[in-house]
Amino acid sequence: MILHTRAASPFYKNGFVAACEDTREAILIDPGDEIAELIDVIRKEHLAVRHILLTHAHMDHVSGVAEAKRATGAPIGVHRDDLFLYNSAVEQGEFFGYTLEQPPPPDFFYEPNQRMTVGRYVVDVHHTPGHSPGGVCLLVTASTPRIHAGPAHVFAGDTLFAGSIGRTDLPGGDYDTLLSSIRNVVFEFGDDAIVHPGHGPDTTVGDERHTNPFLKR
Repeated sequence: MILHTRAASPFYKNGFVAACEDTREAILIDPGDEIAELIDVIRKEHLAVRHILLTHAHMDHVSGVAEAKRATGAPIGVHRDDLFLYNSAVEQGEFFGYTLEQPPPPDFFYEPNQRMTVGRYVVDVHHTPGHSPGGVCLLVTASTPRIHAGPAHVFAGDTLFAGSIGRTDLPGGDYDTLLSSIRNVVFEFGDDAIVHPGHGPDTTVGDERHTNPFLKR
């Protein structure tokens, strides 16, 4: 899999381009303030973005959606339970003294057990509320068994970080719900699964299962 990550001030939120190395089809995940760099990657790699996928709708994860839509024309997907956050992105920014462009209306809402195909990979959407009501994790795996297909990739948004978990003090957050999402959904992806958080470095499910102080007890 082709994978590029970028982050930019002021929030240093990770945005991702994940693509099939054979077909050059791609998904753009959580475009934020780093969107210009991601678009540059897309053009240099000659990628065709099939979907703009959001792990949740806090303003740092959607601040680049409008520009991403203009650049790629790809449909925007978000969980319906986060629509109130998506629609209030500008107001969220004002609360933090930050100005952003309101993202365009989403093109589709995730359905239960939704699966999308991107080249020779599949993207499964798993609802993981707690950080926000409509938070999801995107599980990317090879569509058919292939030699050296590698481990699964989990784009976790702000559900799970290396050594930490997402905050739950924002509107719609709930601590117990978040822990349940991690233990009952994310941990089921297997210890070898690589976790790409919304902030900070990558980790694995196994590392977080065994060492994350919020999850050991």
